[in-house]
Amino acid sequence: MSIVRPTHDGETDAGAGTMGAHRHDQGRAPEFDGRRHEAGTGELVKQAAQQASGLMRAELRLAVAELKDKARHAGTGAGMFGGAALVALYGVAVLLAAAVAGIAVTLPVWAAALIIGGFLMLVAGVLAMLGRAQVRRATPPKPERAMVGAKQTVAELKERATHR
Repeated sequence: MSIVRPTHDGETDAGAGTMGAHRHDQGRAPEFDGRRHEAGTGELVKQAAQQASGLMRAELRLAVAELKDKARHAGTGAGMFGGAALVALYGVAVLLAAAVAGIAVTLPVWAAALIIGGFLMLVAGVLAMLGRAQVRRATPPKPERAMVGAKQTVAELKERATHR
C-alpha cells in the first residue's frame, strides 16, 4: 500500500509516503517546519489538565444521569410496593373477618372478635419487642468499628513517623 503525500513545496512525493503515515524517511533527517508550532511542556500539561477536567465532568454528568434513572426506577418500585402493601392490608382485614365469622359459628360474634383481637395484639407486641431490639443495635448511628479501626491506623502511622 502506498500513500502519496505532498512535500513542502506542494509537489507530491510517492517515495516518502510508502513507509507509513507516522514514520520518517530513514534516508533523511527530519526537517524543521517553521510554520508548525509544537507545544511546550507547560502547554502540554495545561492541555492534559483541561482534558482530565473535561473527562471528570463528563463522568460526573454520566453518573448523575445514571443515578437519576435509578432513582426514578426505585421511586416507581417503592410506589408499587406501597400499593401492594395496601392491597395486602385489605386482604388481611378480609381474612380476619373470615376468622371471626368462622369462630362465630360456635361462639357469639363478640367472643370471636375478642379472640382474634387478642391474638393480633399478641403478634403486635412480639413484633414491637423484636423491632425495639433491632433499633437498640442501630443506635448510636455512627460506624463504631470503622472509627476504632481508623483511630488504630492513625496511631500506627504516628508511631511509624516518630520512629524514622
